[in-house]
Amino acid sequence: MTTLKINEKEGAVPPAGIEQLEERLSRPAPAAIESMKNLSGNLLLLGAGGKIGPPLARMAVRATEAAGVKRRIVAVSLNFEHGARETLSDHGVETIEGDLLDPGFTRALPDGELIIYLAGKKFGTGDDPSITWALNTHLPAVAAQRYAGSRIVAFSTGCVYPLVPVTGGGSLESDPPDPVGEYSQSCLGRERILQYFCLKDGTPTLLLRLNYAVEMRYGVLLDIALKVKAGIPVDLTMGHVNVIWGGDVNSAALAALQLCDVPAQILNVTGPEQLTVRWIAEEFGARLGVQPKFTGREAESALLNNAERACRLYGLPSLPVTTLIDWTADWVIHSRTVWDKPTHFQVRDGRY
Repeated sequence: MTTLKINEKEGAVPPAGIEQLEERLSRPAPAAIESMKNLSGNLLLLGAGGKIGPPLARMAVRATEAAGVKRRIVAVSLNFEHGARETLSDHGVETIEGDLLDPGFTRALPDGELIIYLAGKKFGTGDDPSITWALNTHLPAVAAQRYAGSRIVAFSTGCVYPLVPVTGGGSLESDPPDPVGEYSQSCLGRERILQYFCLKDGTPTLLLRLNYAVEMRYGVLLDIALKVKAGIPVDLTMGHVNVIWGGDVNSAALAALQLCDVPAQILNVTGPEQLTVRWIAEEFGARLGVQPKFTGREAESALLNNAERACRLYGLPSLPVTTLIDWTADWVIHSRTVWDKPTHFQVRDGRY
C-alpha cells in the first residue's frame, strides 16, 4: 500500500473515517458562532438530506451551543441519504421527512426565523427537464411564501455565470449572469423567484453562489483522484476550477444569515485560487504513485468564481488546497467510503 506523506508544515492530520470526517465538516468557524449568537429564532434547513445538509445542520447545533443560546434546529428533506436522519437525531437535530412540493406538508412545518434553503435538482435535466424546473423554480416560491419575513440563505451555484477567460480572475457578484444550459438557466430562475419574494414580502435574503464544495466522499478533487488511480484519462477541456472545503462552506452559510437583506444579497463562496486540472492530477499522481493520463486540451475559458468578498468577510478558507489533496489521496489510498456522485465539472455545454 502507498504511504502518504502528509504536509507537516500545515499540521493537518487526515480524517481516518466517516465520523472523524463529519466532525471536521461540522466544526464551526468563529463567524458561524457569532452569527448564531447575534441572531434569534429557530433555524430550519430545507432540502437538508443530501451532501451538504447533514454536516451543516450538525454545525448549526455546535455553533448554537458555543454561542450559549437556545434554538430549535430542524432539518427537512424528502429523503435523508446514507443514514443521515439517525445521525442527525443523535446530534440534536430534529428531522422531518416529506415532500416540500406538497403545500399541505410545507404549511405544517414549524415556524422559523432563520432558513437555509438547500433544495434543488442538477443531474438528469435532459431526461426530465420539467421536474428540474419544478424543483429549482416552483419550490423556492413555495418556501419563500411559507417563510415570508424570515432570513433566508439560499444555496445557488456559480453555474449562473458564463464561462469566463481563465486570465480574468473569475466572475464577481456584480457580473451579469448568463447561464449555459437548461440546468443553469433553472438555477437563475430559482434566484429570480427568491429575489421577487424578497422584494414583495420584505424577506431578507442572500443567494450563496457556490462552486465547488469538496470533501473526501465527493467533489472535484475526488473525481480527479479516482481517475488518476484507475488510469483513466483526465479531461483537460475544462482546464481550470475553484474548490473549497465543505466545512468552510457550512460556516459561510451560517455566517451569511447576518448578511441577508432586501433586496437580496449575492455572495460567491469558493476557494481563492484558480487551479489547473492538470496540476491537481499531477499532485494526486505524486501521492498515489501513478502517472496521470490526460485527454483534451485546456480551453481559454472556464467556470470560475471570484470569492474576494467572502475572503474579506471571513478570511481565507481554513484548509488549503494542498491539505485537501493530501486528505483526499489518503482517503482513496485506504479505499474508504465514497459516494457515486460525480460532479461532471468538465461539462462545458450545461448538459449535466
